[in-house]
Amino acid sequence: MGAMTSSVAAKFAFFPPDPPSYRLVVDESSDSGKLKMTDVSERANVDVLKLKTKRGTEIVAAYVKNPVASLTVLYSHGNAADLGQMYDLFCELSVHLRVNLMGYDYTGYGQSSGKPTEQNTYADIEAAYRCLEETYGVKEEDVILYGQSVGSGPTLDLAARLSRLRAVVLHSPIMSGIRVMYPVKRTYWFDIYKNIDKIPLVKCPVLVIHGTKDDVVDFSHGKQLWEHCVVKYEPLWIKGGNHCDLELFPEEKSRPSTSTEKSRPSVDQPEKGRNSIDRFGGMMKAAVLCNIDCFKPTGAMEVEGS
Repeated sequence: MGAMTSSVAAKFAFFPPDPPSYRLVVDESSDSGKLKMTDVSERANVDVLKLKTKRGTEIVAAYVKNPVASLTVLYSHGNAADLGQMYDLFCELSVHLRVNLMGYDYTGYGQSSGKPTEQNTYADIEAAYRCLEETYGVKEEDVILYGQSVGSGPTLDLAARLSRLRAVVLHSPIMSGIRVMYPVKRTYWFDIYKNIDKIPLVKCPVLVIHGTKDDVVDFSHGKQLWEHCVVKYEPLWIKGGNHCDLELFPEEKSRPSTSTEKSRPSVDQPEKGRNSIDRFGGMMKAAVLCNIDCFKPTGAMEVEGS
């Protein structure tokens, strides 16, 4: 029963775009054999990399450089996206937040080799983090780990093992794989991404962002994870926000949260893949600029849709 349920949870977790939204080609204008992605706008400040993981796979990563940045975001995307779909958003985040940003494709996603599994994603984020340290000289205390949806799994696994991180951002996070499908109250050995058990081990400030009308990963996941944070900092509850639209909510209306919404069973469906967005959402600016730069331990913020 346990193995079967774990297999079901794994099937929920991974929906790599098929076909991938991009290809890798060698830049013929470069003597160094520099890689570039097709079907995205070419930018001089973006390095496209192939990284070896400790589990023997090779993943694709993109490092977006900002000359005025003092912090670096390591972004773990959701379960139905790849680097090609996230590329424009990553570039916008880098500009508007004044950060360097590394995004990567999980094993089996995009042009990364192998098949996606929970353990492979842990090796994937380790390889990306190691690249930041060894190739770009990034220090742990200047790193912000950002995990979206299923990306909260590798994000929290790494964060639980690093003691000097600047911050962690959890965007529509999951408590665990089984809890997305069933409203269980305990952790089972066959569960995947046991985030609810790992978040008490995270020593840095954690920002949680979640939509109150999320029909893929229930709002209760974000609330429970926030309640289990050791360093509780101002969360951002997006009133009316769903699972894949939080970047589009404006920041013009904000007030202390008074939500009393009760938890409900989560919908067992993959999150929707998304195209690159056309504008930088006020929600993300409010969340990252206000909360990461300041991290004031105040009450929850709730942002309403327009």
